[in-house]
Amino acid sequence: MRCWPPPTTTAGRAPIRGCFLTAALAGWATAVSGQTTTVDVRDTAGLKAACVAAEPGTVIRLAPGDYRPGVYVGGKSGGPGRPIVIEGADAENPPVFVGGNEALHFSGCSHLTLRHLVIRGAKQNGLNIDDGDRAGSARHVLVENVTVEDVGPRGNHDAIKLSGLDDFAVRGCVARGWGGQGIDMVGCHRGLIEGCSFAGKEGFTQSAGVQAKGGSREITIRRCLFDRAGERGVNAGGSTDAQFFRPPEAAHEAAAITVEGCTFRGGTTPIAFVGVDGAAFRFNTIYDPEKWFCRILQENGDLGKCRDGRVDHNLFVFRAQRTQGVNVGPDTKPETFRFTDNFWFAMDDPAASRQRLPVAEERGVHGIDPRLAALEQGGLEPRTKAAAGYGATALPQARP
Repeated sequence: MRCWPPPTTTAGRAPIRGCFLTAALAGWATAVSGQTTTVDVRDTAGLKAACVAAEPGTVIRLAPGDYRPGVYVGGKSGGPGRPIVIEGADAENPPVFVGGNEALHFSGCSHLTLRHLVIRGAKQNGLNIDDGDRAGSARHVLVENVTVEDVGPRGNHDAIKLSGLDDFAVRGCVARGWGGQGIDMVGCHRGLIEGCSFAGKEGFTQSAGVQAKGGSREITIRRCLFDRAGERGVNAGGSTDAQFFRPPEAAHEAAAITVEGCTFRGGTTPIAFVGVDGAAFRFNTIYDPEKWFCRILQENGDLGKCRDGRVDHNLFVFRAQRTQGVNVGPDTKPETFRFTDNFWFAMDDPAASRQRLPVAEERGVHGIDPRLAALEQGGLEPRTKAAAGYGATALPQARP
């Protein structure tokens, strides 16, 4: 099922349809059917043995405590409605994987659920999920309530790395301090990242909170919090070597990327459109960006040019003295972008709230203080009536 571009109502607002995610993720909204086998483990050796023996419907429950990193699982799959589950036995006191180059690596695994885990201090990647040497072998994966922190701290080292993963969801996860990306997707398709938080830390070289490149397609990033999450809150596209593309014939770095209902605090820019073919950035709250509102770039000259971005119903609160507007790089198609129904407020100079954009905006609102107030979960809510229809808290609820 194709859902790009997003449908619009007569009022111009794009409703949230669920689209491809409905079929791909429906199994995770219901109880696991069929017979299950529960295996309780208390150490890394027990975890490895349980993974080797796991069959569809196996639930591996890890007792609280510290576990050694370097756990590799290859070619193990559950079945529809009977995933292999690896979870902390106590969600309030989850098991912790400490140190090492990589904590957990799953290759060529499908119908897999990981939840209630903590990964801390990995040097390369915290959690790594890929398709190994067989395209399409990694799909129907749920990563839920996993915390990854202090990865790297410098260089291209990711909290969560996903390569060639299809039909997946990452929900309620936390990344704090990483070298490369909080979540890095290369050649991933039909995925949902929802309700996650990404917080940068001093001493870590965070380049992006979330990145989707290498032929990634139909990825939705929804209701996430980005707190000083690096140079690019979301990198929609990028620059990937040809041998890593999935599929190899992909014409753009990424396509059909949606970022909606998210809150961005600080960071160089909340969103970079980089060699992407169609991306929506809508109903987001952007507070105090350090340099740009967004970037339109082309970093892979062998592929189609960056085009067809949509920026609408966002709430931008910024400092006019340091924000440099929209950064447009060479070999892009900024004329194909649309800016509509955004709310702009320069908190240091309200008269400077109207900014120059690559194309004329339709129905923009300028210069009214939205009076942002902090929410318990780290988000921001406007308290001015004029701003009520803009930003993260105004995102319509998803519906099938």
